[in-house]
Amino acid sequence: MRLNFCLAGLCAGLLFSRLAGAAEPLPPRWVSAGGSLSEWVVALGGESRLVGVDTTSQHPAALKALPSIGYQRQLAAEGILTLRPDMLIGTEEMGPPPVLDQLRAAGVRIETLPAKADLASLEHNLTRLGELLGDPARAAQVLAEYRLRLQAQAAWVANARRSQDPPRVLLLLGHAGSSPMAAGRDTVAAWLIEQAGGRNVSPHNGYKAISTEALMALDPQVVIFADRSLSGEAAKQALLKQNPALAATPAARDERLLALDPTLLVGGLGPRLPEGLARLSAAFYPAAHAPTGKAKSQP
Repeated sequence: MRLNFCLAGLCAGLLFSRLAGAAEPLPPRWVSAGGSLSEWVVALGGESRLVGVDTTSQHPAALKALPSIGYQRQLAAEGILTLRPDMLIGTEEMGPPPVLDQLRAAGVRIETLPAKADLASLEHNLTRLGELLGDPARAAQVLAEYRLRLQAQAAWVANARRSQDPPRVLLLLGHAGSSPMAAGRDTVAAWLIEQAGGRNVSPHNGYKAISTEALMALDPQVVIFADRSLSGEAAKQALLKQNPALAATPAARDERLLALDPTLLVGGLGPRLPEGLARLSAAFYPAAHAPTGKAKSQP
């Protein structure tokens, strides 16, 4: 009898918590800071809630039509408050802290999500977004599909490595050819390189300026460049002009200088990363059949 009473109490408690969670009001007006996070909001069906985004939120193209709240690390309370948002959602990279405090004081709800490049953080983010959008089932399905795509990518890389050693890869983040920052460990860039089948040669953590001597010593076989203001051939030529030592690397001699959209590196693991991984893998292992970035169909 006592056991039945306890079980009844437990069930009632679970029911109450579910009802309380379901009763949580869904904020209708959002501003978002962090490119990948904004992309996930759209992917999970929340685009209509967005009334403003930061400058790193460039995809999908429709986000460019929304009012800008500035760069995610240099937000200003006044501009955000003019949009009358109920909530600012962003990663731990957004700030500065005094601005976030101002927004809280003005009644804006702040949701801060991790930007770490790993699946545990992505699972946390998608789960929370699913809750905020009132559709946790859709978030769970999207996460499951993403995992399958990464599994297919890992299998492709393992097969390619049977006939070729991982290339030494350096990723440089710059602005109009200025002195670039090399991507080290614990970055989305490092995660990209490793998942695509390369070996990141930068030994430090985070992003750091790199000298000519250090660049030469790293001797990269592949250089990925992500320019925040230029693209394509213009970004490549600006990089070589500002950093002539690059011309002496195996990467330049073998014409393995690869352009990358810098917005892929902001806000943690984003929805476009599997396609980006596939393109990098095809360049890292040119003799192998190019991957698609899509999951294999399940039987």
